[in-house]
Amino acid sequence: MSRFLFVRRLILPNLGLILLSFVVASLWLGGGASRADALGQSLVRAVSTLTLIALIFSGRRPNLIGMRPVAYFLAAILSLVLIQLIPLPPELWMSLPGRTPFAEAASLSGYPQPWRPIAIVPGGAVNAAASLIVPITVLMLIACLNADERRRLPGLLLLAIVASAVLGVIQLAGTGIDNPLINEDVGLASGMFANRNHSGLFIALGCMAAPVWAFMSAEQRRWRIPVALGSVLLFVIMAVVGGSRVGLLLAAFGLCAGAVLVQHEIRKAIGPNRRWVYLAGGGGIVLLFGLLIAASVMSDRAVSIDRFMNSDITHDMRQRSFPTLMNMIWAYFPVGSGFGGFDQMFRFHEPLALLKPTYFNHAHNDLVEVVLDGGLASLLLMVAAALWWLRASIGAWFASPGDAMLPRLGSAMLLFVAIASAFDYPARTPMMMAVIVIAAIWLAQRPKSRPGTALPTPGQPL
Repeated sequence: MSRFLFVRRLILPNLGLILLSFVVASLWLGGGASRADALGQSLVRAVSTLTLIALIFSGRRPNLIGMRPVAYFLAAILSLVLIQLIPLPPELWMSLPGRTPFAEAASLSGYPQPWRPIAIVPGGAVNAAASLIVPITVLMLIACLNADERRRLPGLLLLAIVASAVLGVIQLAGTGIDNPLINEDVGLASGMFANRNHSGLFIALGCMAAPVWAFMSAEQRRWRIPVALGSVLLFVIMAVVGGSRVGLLLAAFGLCAGAVLVQHEIRKAIGPNRRWVYLAGGGGIVLLFGLLIAASVMSDRAVSIDRFMNSDITHDMRQRSFPTLMNMIWAYFPVGSGFGGFDQMFRFHEPLALLKPTYFNHAHNDLVEVVLDGGLASLLLMVAAALWWLRASIGAWFASPGDAMLPRLGSAMLLFVAIASAFDYPARTPMMMAVIVIAAIWLAQRPKSRPGTALPTPGQPL
């Protein structure tokens, strides 16, 4: 009996962290695709559901203090998707913008008008609702962690990014690894993702997470700093050879942001009178990265740089489809066409000039596609999220540097995801959904304000 209690005490305090690690491992295996028919979707959703059930039966109560904004936004997103699945009376449904052609099709068939939901492609909306089980599970798991366990989150995230980068290097070696859980293009160095732009964003986030992880623990810096430097070198290699133009730019900004995030800790470590160490170390790292990039270019491996220099914007499908997307938004506004149905809806509106052998699965601008899917409600929700991010970011960047590394990292990570979403759809992958939740939780923390003067302000009594 005493042995059972010992094992129970040993496991239960870390149960949330163990379950979260299990979920992250499943996301690494199958959470890199956005397509609904990818096998990985079934894996990550099943693991998330079972993990959530295990968490409920463990008796742990999630502590959402400091995470309520994240929970509110997730609840609002889920509610918006579920509302689109409520069947409406025929008269009300036919009065919605953009529904006339579908109503005429039912009339021509000779059948009475059925009750239909707002989502024109209901199956897509069901898939969109089901996909939210991943971020909800991640939120609940983190809410069950104590302060010490939450401090391990940057290391867990960095481990997933490093593992993806290592897989990308193996793919670059020409091994032809094919992950049956995602719809990847064999031969591309995209790591655990099916899309190299999503992999590029993941790498850029790692460029910021690595230095923060290295300087979080003063006792472990001696071994963490070399590991972080090696990880960043690996990330730079992947950014150059991965083939993502947006990822290359974000990685460059990520390196700068990572240095800014830990500059206070670096200055404390080297002392105020040893700035030459700071400059020499920074210059050496920049020189090393420059040599690495030059070697990649000379060996004809710098795919990202080649695509960036030789890109033709006028023939980019993102630019060519933009007028059609604007017309689609106007046709279904303010209700929207429904989440998850972009593929079918774009085929319905696709002009002859845009026809090609491959299909246009997403708008490759999630900010536009979300408004098309959810109409005015989703637009207002995005504005509310942006305002919350701005307010929380101001609080993080004006707080005491020693207590604000994670909130600032969360702010930068969410900004990078938003920028990448203007050129692609990374937030639709389960792994990136989990990353967004983690970053938002970090940003939602309230660090201590900067210490002020002890003297009274003018007009204030002593």
